[in-house]
Amino acid sequence: MLVGLRGVGKTVLLNELGRHAKTVGCHTIMLEAHEGKSLAALLIPHLRTLLFELNRAANISEKVRRSLGVLRSFIGTLKIKISEIEFGLDIEPERGTADSGDLEVDLSNLFISVAEAAQDRKTVVALLIDEIQYLSEKELSALIMAMHKMQQLQLPLILIGAGLPILTRLAGESKSYAERLFEFPVIGPLSSSDAQKALREPVRNAGAKFADDAIKEVTRLTQGYPYFIQEWGYQAWNYAENTSIKLGDVKKSTPTVIKRLDENFFRVRFDRLTPSEKKYLRAMAHLGPGAPRSGDIAEVLGVKLNSVGPTRANLINKGMIYSPTYGDMAFTVPLFDEFMCRAIPEFEK
Repeated sequence: MLVGLRGVGKTVLLNELGRHAKTVGCHTIMLEAHEGKSLAALLIPHLRTLLFELNRAANISEKVRRSLGVLRSFIGTLKIKISEIEFGLDIEPERGTADSGDLEVDLSNLFISVAEAAQDRKTVVALLIDEIQYLSEKELSALIMAMHKMQQLQLPLILIGAGLPILTRLAGESKSYAERLFEFPVIGPLSSSDAQKALREPVRNAGAKFADDAIKEVTRLTQGYPYFIQEWGYQAWNYAENTSIKLGDVKKSTPTVIKRLDENFFRVRFDRLTPSEKKYLRAMAHLGPGAPRSGDIAEVLGVKLNSVGPTRANLINKGMIYSPTYGDMAFTVPLFDEFMCRAIPEFEK
């Protein structure tokens, strides 16, 4: 379970892991969780395709045929019309398996049947899910339980997820054994040396170079976050008059970068907020960089701590903030505090 803030490269890393899995012979399923679609609706079309691929691999397999029947049973328990899943499955359901209506039980049984079909074909299924924190509590619990079954039965189905820092807490609260079942590597900003390498090597390969003071300035402005390094490097390249990218080019490009970030990377998140949510985030920004205490935020707003609880909860659910330690709040989007000060210049309680 890769965890980290927005813009640190979790999705890029997940895609790279998926490509690597394919090169070593795995069958991969790549999903992106979101609030508008259930885990089942996301999974079913991919599992159908996977099982038909396994069935074409050699002579008809009883394990694969049974798994298709289990998938049909699983679909039958859901409050989803077959047409909404955008495919038909003309096969008899496997009665008594994955058809109880209990997602934790049914998803585990479905995964077991899929993994047994993969085992029969001497292959591995790699399931990769991005934005996994958007799964509902029930879905995350069922997914963790299903992967626990994979471990217990030593079946060849693996899960690699990626999400915001809140994911570690959500998984632990869902199932106490999640901490033993998964690793939770933190994907953070690049070190100073890696940030310099990310800027220097691509332009060197193109026959250009970054001046040392220009690199230092980009590293300072971006705080090592890969997405911002990419943006500043791109614009500084465009502003450079020759193959040498100088400090002046970085400074000239900075207003353009900030404008692009404000209108795209930041604005798309800002526009999803209610007025009370914007005010809460502006109060966080007012307190400066870091992770302010919830009590301090309420004090800046001039209200009691318990009165902002629903707003705080909504912002956490929207993936805008998280709690790095008990009682503290931090932005999930790097440099969002600076954006809030630009978006709402004057803070009012």
